[in-house]
Parts: sequence; structure tokens; C-alpha cells
Amino acid sequence: MSAKAPPERNKSPPPFATVSSCPSPTCTCEPMPKLPWNLPIDYKSPLNGLIGAYNEQVLVCTGTNNWPSRIEDGNSGDNLAADLKELFGRGGTYSDPYHNVSVLNASFPASVPHNPALQSSSVYLLPSFTYVPFLPRLSFDAVEALAQGFLLPERLHPAHDGLLSPIHRDRLTRRPAVQSLLYGVQEPIPDILVLICGHGERDARCGILGPVLQVAFERELARVGFQVEQGPKQVDGEDGESPETVTVPTKTPARVGLISHIGGHKFAGNVIIYLPPSLRTPDGLSVHPLAGYGIWYGRVETQHVEGLVHETVLQGRVVEEHFRGAINDRRQIIRL
Repeated sequence: MSAKAPPERNKSPPPFATVSSCPSPTCTCEPMPKLPWNLPIDYKSPLNGLIGAYNEQVLVCTGTNNWPSRIEDGNSGDNLAADLKELFGRGGTYSDPYHNVSVLNASFPASVPHNPALQSSSVYLLPSFTYVPFLPRLSFDAVEALAQGFLLPERLHPAHDGLLSPIHRDRLTRRPAVQSLLYGVQEPIPDILVLICGHGERDARCGILGPVLQVAFERELARVGFQVEQGPKQVDGEDGESPETVTVPTKTPARVGLISHIGGHKFAGNVIIYLPPSLRTPDGLSVHPLAGYGIWYGRVETQHVEGLVHETVLQGRVVEEHFRGAINDRRQIIRL
């Protein structure tokens, strides 16, 4: 998804509280690595609005960040990202100009099926905050079930009214009954997800800065009391019985992962913070102001991590200095 030029500033106030910049860190930050001389960070161009419209992001859990420049080329084209791009990309079976499905790879490890010999993929769907743990790679049926049951819109955009045949409308509309074909789906998940572009084969800036920021966010989230998880996400066993290894977290879980290209490499580090619908304020008395949101930030350095966690994750305020845009649970793209 390529970055777009920022639109004119909205005159109406944003639907959330903002602060102009990050507070200064109170602890020693990890040093920022040096970047190639010919790949500087752009500190002059405006960030606001540099977010492409999308209805759902699909994060394919690959367990690595060593992806080719075009993620659909991985494993000679035999991969879930390629399958989904084939369905939802231009000319695909479910291509819809008014319903954009963004497909990304993520470094999160996939859940382990009951039969470890079964080749399976896992995906996060955002901002639905849905986790699909088992997508068997034996046939295309699981990919079709994911597309039809979770990724197609429940209702078509009004622009389609009167222009599509009933068959075409039916093909582009979600089929909830298909959801039962995929086992162990969790929705909505309670996890805070911090996604950092770390696609080094696409741009060295993200490949260099991403892992450093990942460590910094994991450390800060743990310091302020979240349960930072790194292993495969655990789900009920395939036979419906919960294995003994499944534990219920006593604190709000948080995961920090590297993702593939989201546009705007010259604004690295690029970070998306997704805050689950169930998130509460630190005192537990009310719903978090940004519950259900995905907040996009750019030009993030290690010195900003503490401030972003405090302002956005804890207090529910958006930091204007780094803000690229946001998406809410109604799929509205928000710019300042």
C-alpha cells in the first residue's frame, strides 16, 4: 500500500485527544543505529494523512522478517499472501474498489496445530481484532473460507447500487455460515498489537530500525505492566479440548511484531498501534478512549517509545508530531 499525499486539514476537531509531541524519556534509550548515507529520514515533509484507505489488514504470521521485496514472491509464489492478493487484488475474484483488503506479512509465529505435521498458517485481521489460528495449506478451500467468511464486506458500498447483477453482488458479499469451516477463531482478541515496518528487502531504513524499535517497545510495554508475549498464540486444541499448556493471562497481553511494506519508508520508523475494543483505562473504570483504533505513526525513534506508550497506549492520546493517520472500528480513516 503506497503512501498518498496528505489532504487538506480538516476543520472539525479529531474524535480523540491529542498532544503536540512526545514527552522526553525518563530512562536511557537504546541508541539509534546509523543509516546508509544515501537513505536519510525525511524530517521535513508533513506526515498527517499519509495512510491509505483500507477496510481490513490481514497479517500473515510467518515467524520471520526475512521476506522478499514482493511478499507474494516468497517460496516461489506458494504462500498465503500471494493467495489473498490473487483473490482481492486488481482483477481478482473478490476485487472491489470500495473494499480494500491490505495483505501484509508479520514476524509473529503461527499457532501450532494439534498435528504438528500439518502445514498451517495463522492470520490476524485488523481492525476486526480477529485471530484465525489454523489455515491448512492442503488446498485452497481454507483461503476461500477466510475470504468469504471474514474478509468480504457484510454490506456492499452504496456506489454499487443498481450497477451489479444479483450474482455479482452475492459473490462480493460476506457469507457468515462459512466461518464455521475454520476452527479456533478468536474474536475479538484482547491483545494490544504494535506493528513496526521491518521489511529490509524493500527498504534498508525499515530493516535497520525495525528490530531496534521492536526491542524498545517490548521493554517499555513490560515495564508499565503489560504481559508481552512472543511465542505462538495458544488456542484450544483441534478436538475442542483445551491443552494443559494454555494459560489465561492475568494482565493485558501485548505483542510487538515486524511487518512488511506499508508505504512511507522515508519516514521510518513506521509504527501502527492497534488497541483492542476490550481495553480499559489504567484505573479500569472506563473504556479506553482509543479502544478499537489503529494509530499510525512515523519518524519514530527509540527516544519516542516511552512517550508513545504513555500517551497513546496508557492515556489514549494521539501524538500529533508523529501521526500519519488512524482507522477506527467503523473503518473510517481519520486525519488531523
